[in-house]
Amino acid sequence: MLVRQVFDPALAQYAYFIGCPRSGDAIVIDPERDIDRYFALAEQHKLRIVAAADTHIHADYLSGLREFAERGIKVYASDEGGPEWRYEWLLDSDYDYQLLHHDDRFKVGNIEFVAVHTPGHTPEHMAYEVIDHGSGATGPIGIVTGDFVFVGDLGRPDLLEEAAGVSGTMIPGAQALYRSLARFRALPEYVQVWPAHGAGSACGKSLGDVPSSTVGYELRYNPAIHAAANETQFIEYILSGQPEPPMYFARMKRDNKVGPKVIGEVPTIPHLDGKTLSQVAGRSDVAVLDTRARSRYQASHLPKSLLADFSFQFANIAGSYVDEGTPIYLVIDEAHVEEAVRILLRIGLDDIRGFVTPADVEAYAAAGGSMTSQATIDMAEMERRRVAGGVRVLDVRGRVDFDTAHVTGAQQIAHTRLLARIHDLPNDKPVLVHCASGMRAAHAVALLTQRGYTATAVADNFVNWTSG
Repeated sequence: MLVRQVFDPALAQYAYFIGCPRSGDAIVIDPERDIDRYFALAEQHKLRIVAAADTHIHADYLSGLREFAERGIKVYASDEGGPEWRYEWLLDSDYDYQLLHHDDRFKVGNIEFVAVHTPGHTPEHMAYEVIDHGSGATGPIGIVTGDFVFVGDLGRPDLLEEAAGVSGTMIPGAQALYRSLARFRALPEYVQVWPAHGAGSACGKSLGDVPSSTVGYELRYNPAIHAAANETQFIEYILSGQPEPPMYFARMKRDNKVGPKVIGEVPTIPHLDGKTLSQVAGRSDVAVLDTRARSRYQASHLPKSLLADFSFQFANIAGSYVDEGTPIYLVIDEAHVEEAVRILLRIGLDDIRGFVTPADVEAYAAAGGSMTSQATIDMAEMERRRVAGGVRVLDVRGRVDFDTAHVTGAQQIAHTRLLARIHDLPNDKPVLVHCASGMRAAHAVALLTQRGYTATAVADNFVNWTSG
């Protein structure tokens, strides 16, 4: 048996390419939307992809399951959780598919997959035990756990309520997750754990930065599993301290349920000429994503362009700050164009019109093109202005950090929720925006400025704040 973990660092997501060299067949579990990568992997190992499967209806990226189905490849998906949690795009379709229930089995070559219904993170969630009959095994070598068990954590049961707005699911989800652990505990300790996410994902609160684990290790050292001494204690632990997920997760969940638009191939976007800059500068009906470093953006950028530093949460910023269907233009080094396009496609931002390079922007500025800068202050100046009055302080850190310590009178909106909650922020005074280090504040100020606010970024560490 061959197993390859395919890692997407932008979304901290793992897909699994599992093949049977003896039969030449392979499956991809939890694929992302740009599936050409998996075909390249199959070609590299002289295997053919005959199947694809999802563990659940994902909320953090668009699944590639429909892309595989469009190419005539058999797909597997959960039929558990009730009618509201079914893959609507598969029902009554002409695709080659099988809907799975708990303990259903299917084979890819000599490898058998056992569907294990593990609700909690979502009602329909499936894990897949993997049995390598080609080696003579009769028990599982590993389990693809999806968003059920991570290294050092469990999939959060509040995501449907926090991001997708499905009220009343948080506590029942935690109760279901508690019950799902019984099947996991029954597995042999040597069974490998292959999760869908690593550190940086919003699908848990303390995911380890280790790509895989074993059942035995997680039973011994996973804090979330240790908290499951009883149901009450577990529910309190698993629902406390969870980070606020980006609001675009609701769109991902919706699209994966009703069917993502089929893209076929990853598009090649054009390198635009300088004339385009004068046409998009200062417009609010398009999104100009400036991927340069924060310092360069703050010094000089196109009016109403958004800071989307490519080295910092590019996917989260783009997903959170760009309305669905908005035309996108990139300011980006040419070497990063394809990677950026793939990331945008994975979060459903498909209308990418083209790109210009940082050198193009500099040439535009040198020729007298319209440019602006982002005002910055330090914590001491923020506090002076706050005490003087006539300003609002906006804290774009997460709720947990805010509750631990915050500036007197500050309003808290996590930076990835700012667009969705922008009407909660009055536009009657200048806004001073801070976070922990100044990075999230810079991105948030770019969005506020695009939306007509007068905003200043606090380019300083929160620990330097001293109340006046």
